[in-house]
Amino acid sequence: MTLKQVLLQEFDVESAHTRKSLERVPEDKLGWKPHEKSATMGWLALHLAQIPFWANETISKEAIDIAPPGAPPYTPPAIKSRKELLELFDKNAAAAREAISSTTDEHLGKPWTLLHGGKAVLTLPRFAVLRSFVFNHSVHHRAQLGVYLRLNNIPVPAIYGPSADEAVM
Repeated sequence: MTLKQVLLQEFDVESAHTRKSLERVPEDKLGWKPHEKSATMGWLALHLAQIPFWANETISKEAIDIAPPGAPPYTPPAIKSRKELLELFDKNAAAAREAISSTTDEHLGKPWTLLHGGKAVLTLPRFAVLRSFVFNHSVHHRAQLGVYLRLNNIPVPAIYGPSADEAVM
């Protein structure tokens, strides 16, 4: 099995879990947050929907500057409904899957750099960026979303095993 095939299998599993979680986000709770220092549920869900886009950036570019000097700061799109949220996630996940499918193991081993204000924050092989900044990053925020759902008495989906709300995956 090639590295690309392993990454695709993992991407497919994690994407399905993320979509299942995003399907539970209630439209009337997008502005809710558990603490004044926390992000809103809407921001968290939008962030999860956008993370797969990073796969494209990782594969198609040598680097990305998340705060390019002299450029305006990034403004995320406004999401007003679960339907819009899921459409964005589906679009980004499909494009990410295509990018991973279309690359080579050789290319996945080449370095990619994350910049902030023109300065390198890290440089890693592309496969490591996919695993950490796309896959693991999604898992991290999906777990946060699970807590938000629980605190709002919304059934938490079974992910790697049963949840208190779902006995079967």
